[in-house]
Amino acid sequence: MASLKIDELRSDQTYSTSVSVTDEMIRNFARATGDNNPIHLDDEAAKKSIFKRRVAHGMLSAGILSGVIGMQFPGEGTIYLSQTMKFLAPVFIGDTLKVALKVMEIIKEKKRIRLETVITNQDQKIIFTGEAMVMPPA
Repeated sequence: MASLKIDELRSDQTYSTSVSVTDEMIRNFARATGDNNPIHLDDEAAKKSIFKRRVAHGMLSAGILSGVIGMQFPGEGTIYLSQTMKFLAPVFIGDTLKVALKVMEIIKEKKRIRLETVITNQDQKIIFTGEAMVMPPA
C-alpha cells in the first residue's frame, strides 16, 4: 500500500492487517530492549506465572502497531507523535494479532490525524486499545 497524505484520508476510514507472533519475534524484542523477564523467555518460569506459559511483551504489540502505522497506514514517512495504551489480555506465541485502525479526526491545519488503535487476537479478544496522534507524510 502506498503512503497516504492527509488529503487522501477521511474521517471513519479504516485499515486492518494481521501478524502472527513468533518465538523469534519475542526473543529479538528482548534483545533489542533488554527486557529479559523470564515470563517472556523461559518456559519453566512462565509455567509458575498466572498465564501458565510464556507471554509476549506488551510493548511488542505496541511495536507491531508502530510498524503498521509507519509502513502501511498512513504509511512510509508517517511521524508518530503520541499513543495511549491499555493492555487488556496477554499475547502468546502463535497468536495471530489483527491490528485495526480508524481515522477519528483529521486536523488539517496541524497536518495531524487521530487514530483509534485496536488489536485483537484470533479469537476476536481485544488485547490492546488506545489512540494515536500521527503526522502523515507530506
